[in-house]
Amino acid sequence: MNTSMPPFTKISLFCCCVLAAHLLLGCSDSADHRPTPPKPSTPVGEVLLAPDSPKKAYVKTAPLSLSQHPLLEPLAGKIVYDESLTSRISSPVAGRVVTTPIALGSPVQTGSTLLELDSPDVADAEADFAKAQTAVTLASHAFNRQQELYAGKAISRKELEQAQSDLSSARSDLQRATDRLKNLHLSARQADGRFALRATLPGIVVERNVNPGMEVRPDLDTPLFVVSDLKHLTVLMEVFEVNIGKIKLGQQVAVSVPAYPGETFTATVQYIGQVLDETTRTVQVRCKLDNPDGRLLPGMYATINVESTADDKAFVIPLTAVFTEGDADYVFTALDNNRYRQRRVEIGLRLKDRAVITQGLDANEQLVTEGALMLRAEEEVETESTHQP
Repeated sequence: MNTSMPPFTKISLFCCCVLAAHLLLGCSDSADHRPTPPKPSTPVGEVLLAPDSPKKAYVKTAPLSLSQHPLLEPLAGKIVYDESLTSRISSPVAGRVVTTPIALGSPVQTGSTLLELDSPDVADAEADFAKAQTAVTLASHAFNRQQELYAGKAISRKELEQAQSDLSSARSDLQRATDRLKNLHLSARQADGRFALRATLPGIVVERNVNPGMEVRPDLDTPLFVVSDLKHLTVLMEVFEVNIGKIKLGQQVAVSVPAYPGETFTATVQYIGQVLDETTRTVQVRCKLDNPDGRLLPGMYATINVESTADDKAFVIPLTAVFTEGDADYVFTALDNNRYRQRRVEIGLRLKDRAVITQGLDANEQLVTEGALMLRAEEEVETESTHQP
């Protein structure tokens, strides 16, 4: 029996196998080239980070709130004595110091003795006073005698008038001698040629330019003592003419000094200069600075920050939150934990590490304080991938 397959049957079987293979390959190719569903598009100006993105570690946010803000850049200043509470004391007479002058740092009251002098000027003033007293006594006696003689018609009226004139002249000389003693704060009973130099205001002896045995004169270039109340000081600052309109009498300013980093002291604008320095184009401003604990010292350099009033508030943000493109400034705000939106803002004042925002932000938004540039780069990447064919 012949069991071999006819030739046409073999050919038909081979064609069927080839056709089946092509059909299978066609189905596989169709599955491989099936179109990928498009990635959800992100609105323009927004950045979406995956919940597990490592880039989120570089993004930091903080809530926005209105606050008082700087009106101008920090000003350089200097702490000095309060001139209304400071006296620079020199000797009104020449003489030699015969006592130990009061020590530096000593507290004094008005009238406290600072030193004593042996003074020829004082001795002359005392002698003139004594001489004038004697002259008045003699002239008074002479006038009384002349009155008696005139009453008895023993002398002429002219002689009586001369005696009266002599008495008036003697009294004038005594008044001048008495006034001189008063000006030197000397007693009319004193006759030792000593002069006590006294404090004219209460305070602390902050400067002393005299030693025992020193010869002093009224025309010395430097005062012998400087006495000042160091619990009240003055801050001097120079304000450019373009900013002088932002300074008002009674305005409070914040003062900081290198000696106490991170600490501020409150001063009050007390005087605004009436003359502009034509060289520096600045006006000098004086501020009253209370110093109850005595930590601040005259001569210290200071940095003064001029803040707005309590009812003038704005957003003050770190400069790390701002990036600039062209002529505009931008920030990012967080919409949620993964989405961020770019915002254009208007900067009123740009400082070293802060910026005062006048437009573009709302209270209680979450501001991206760090990582804004990284988000901007991510935004560009998303924009490019969206526009690729």
